Amino acid sequence: MNLIQRAKNVLLSPKTEWDAIAVDATPTATLVTGYVLPLAAVAAVAHFIGMVLVGQSMGPLGTIRMSMTMGLVSLVFHLVMSVVMVFVVGFIIDALAPSFGGQKNMNQAVKVAAYTYTPVWVVGILAILPMLGLLGIIAGLYAIYLLYLGLTAVMKAPQEKTAGYTAVVVLVAIVIGIVVAMVGGMISAPAMLASGMATRSAPSMTYDKSSPMGKLDDFGKKMEQASKRMEEARNSGDPKKQMEAAMGALGTALSGGKGVEPVQTDALKAFLPETLAGLPRTASRSDRSGVAGLMVAKAEADYGDASGKRLELEVVDTGGAAGLMGLAGWAMGGMHESENDQSIERMHREGTRMVREQVSKRGGSNEYAVILADRFVVSGKGQGVDFDTVKSAVNSIDLRKIESLK
Repeated sequence: MNLIQRAKNVLLSPKTEWDAIAVDATPTATLVTGYVLPLAAVAAVAHFIGMVLVGQSMGPLGTIRMSMTMGLVSLVFHLVMSVVMVFVVGFIIDALAPSFGGQKNMNQAVKVAAYTYTPVWVVGILAILPMLGLLGIIAGLYAIYLLYLGLTAVMKAPQEKTAGYTAVVVLVAIVIGIVVAMVGGMISAPAMLASGMATRSAPSMTYDKSSPMGKLDDFGKKMEQASKRMEEARNSGDPKKQMEAAMGALGTALSGGKGVEPVQTDALKAFLPETLAGLPRTASRSDRSGVAGLMVAKAEADYGDASGKRLELEVVDTGGAAGLMGLAGWAMGGMHESENDQSIERMHREGTRMVREQVSKRGGSNEYAVILADRFVVSGKGQGVDFDTVKSAVNSIDLRKIESLK
């Protein structure tokens, strides 16, 4: 199963692709690790970048962003719940099949659920720009259309009963989705999906390893390898090996296929100077935490003086998320700029680095952040300090040395 080709076919030629899916013998475990997790992971990290680095504009209230820690918690939650929802919707499809003349088969039902979510995950990459979230409605409507086609082709539901079958599955899934969203709302700010569509290509293609498709294709292959290890562990009958293989697959998904341990906090604290932009350091703190395969380290410091000027500096090693940062980072190849009465926000690339700028128009806070090597984030936030000073402060840090950290 080629992840990219299957996703394109589902989106662009669903009627014929559902027929192929119906007779596809891909095991459920392979479907999850080789298709669901890679696509869901890209959407999850796009949401992470959008809510942590770009932020959600609230008009006169300013821009709201998650903390790095909460962003990672949200990332893991979205990824895990993507898998959970595939099985939940699959269970609903399977349970309702006899009532609508379909063939009861849980494996086939999970297939329908997994491939139905394809447009939602594919367009999820644009969650990097949260303000585009309402366009996700298009993805949702197209997913319903895919579900309609899949119930006929895969679950063998009679044509005259498929519309009712689809409606009931969607209604039940919405109710469950609301519950999931409520739980997610307790963990993070509400996420919005965005819209986009893959373009048509030839049936057989190869990709430059450094290209967006090449990175996703490589990620899919690593997930397939993790799936094979899970299958081997399952056949061994050894519970310990099975648990290790399962955790390994989850770690591969969470890290984008590139497991990286973050540096120790002492290495990051070395980049917090005693004075910054002429302001003395008043406080500092550091932290290294997370879950297996997704550890993050950070060091931050506050600077200020009696005049009321305040400057915050943060150096973060995203560690286990580095692979996902690199996988989704290509989406920021173009420039994004937005403006309102309060501020101007920009996000763009400068060579291999991603840069985010927020310039206040009314004397509020100014921010400047740069992502290095698709892994490290160095950011400054100033109150009573003009934007140029904040930018110069961040760039006064030895960014090249940070990029070279291992």
